[in-house]
Amino acid sequence: MNYIINRKIIALIISLLGITSCSSHFLEVEPKGSLIAQSVSDYDNLLNNLYVVYINSNAQVPMGDEMAGMQPYFTKANYRTQRLFRWDDVIYESNDDAPEFTNTMKSIYEFNKIINEIDNATDGTTIQKASLKAEAQAGRAWTYFLMINYFGLPYSTNAATDLGFPIITTADITQTAFKRATVKEVYDLIISDLTAAIPNLPAQTTSRLRMSKAAAEGILGKVYVFMANYQDGLTWLNAAINDMSNSAIPVGLYDLQTATATGGAYSGTSVPPMTANIENLLIKQSSSYWSYINDELVLNPAAAALYGSTDLRLKFYTNKSYSGASYPVSGILRKNRFSAFLNGVLVPDLYLLRAECACRLDNLAGATTDVETLRQKRMPAADATVPDYVAGNKISLLNFIMDERTREFAVTGTRWFDMRRLSTDPLFSNKTYAHAIYNQDGSSTQVSLRAERLQLRFPQKIVQQSTGLVNNP
Repeated sequence: MNYIINRKIIALIISLLGITSCSSHFLEVEPKGSLIAQSVSDYDNLLNNLYVVYINSNAQVPMGDEMAGMQPYFTKANYRTQRLFRWDDVIYESNDDAPEFTNTMKSIYEFNKIINEIDNATDGTTIQKASLKAEAQAGRAWTYFLMINYFGLPYSTNAATDLGFPIITTADITQTAFKRATVKEVYDLIISDLTAAIPNLPAQTTSRLRMSKAAAEGILGKVYVFMANYQDGLTWLNAAINDMSNSAIPVGLYDLQTATATGGAYSGTSVPPMTANIENLLIKQSSSYWSYINDELVLNPAAAALYGSTDLRLKFYTNKSYSGASYPVSGILRKNRFSAFLNGVLVPDLYLLRAECACRLDNLAGATTDVETLRQKRMPAADATVPDYVAGNKISLLNFIMDERTREFAVTGTRWFDMRRLSTDPLFSNKTYAHAIYNQDGSSTQVSLRAERLQLRFPQKIVQQSTGLVNNP
């Protein structure tokens, strides 16, 4: 977001192009310090870079209320983990680079470059140029959606005045002055980018690494849900689920009864490669050792109790630390399968978001069907049915859907973003959130979430290097 940061962006773009693009073509730097693209294939290669997929932005994971801290591991964790978990005001030291900015700002620079320059490419057809521009617009929208959910307040009736994130639409490495747009202005940009992109995106999904029409429709549907516009959310989620059936590659839900069996995608300790994972409509990935070998953050007993005994998602958890020692607190579970989590466009998310929209719009039968579509792939059919007393009551069903989101996406940061948006929902706004840090004797210390920390503060290094960037309280 400043000259120093953007110079690093350029250097990394140049270095990554040689090792991560699908072509051996290497973009030259003319003059020194500037990234030059000329042909359609040059711009296409920009969208094949690793950092467009590997976001490595995981601050949301420790902040979800499904997590608990476990001693003595917690006090040995790095200060970033401890501060995020405690919802501290200051997360980073003055010279720290924040992962929430590194790849995301590189992506925004690149997307802006493609959007602004592709029409002047030296070759290629109008259709090719429009398609690449659409990919960049949708990619920019996804990235801004992530950033506004880190640094802006949740969308509310105050969105037109609440400070959001700076809107950067030029690929200018010399820019240093950044004024924060309002939350509404950022959401307006996201919607504008997506609605402009969707007609020109590939109608058929051929690669999980590249944006398709169905993926962009899914993003737009989710954006509307986060704005509490459930009718438009439903419209676009319907479109995404319908259009993903047109995929040239397998897209759908794993049946864990077969996927966790011998030879299945999740047999033993294996996981499917991200490019082969059929639940990925668009890949975005971040590392997270809290779901693999780290012991300091675990699934708290209340969240763990949401799983039924036959829920096959429990195969991804253990009640022991990585060293094999049993946790001294009953009900604690550690996720132990995944060194990274997927946070792009996921098929389970589309179904659960659509179920939520249907429920809020009083289509309880449709909502129940979508929830059961997912649950039938996660447990024996006899246990997948939503109980009648839940399915017939709007509030009960809505709570069930939210619990299902926790069961499906625990320890991936999804819960943090749900907590944010629900904080402005009259049905959930009176809910308070707390984290427990458990001691070896079973006692615990409670940490409460304050409303101010529903948004992260900008790292000190970013504020110091940027002119006019107002920080959050």
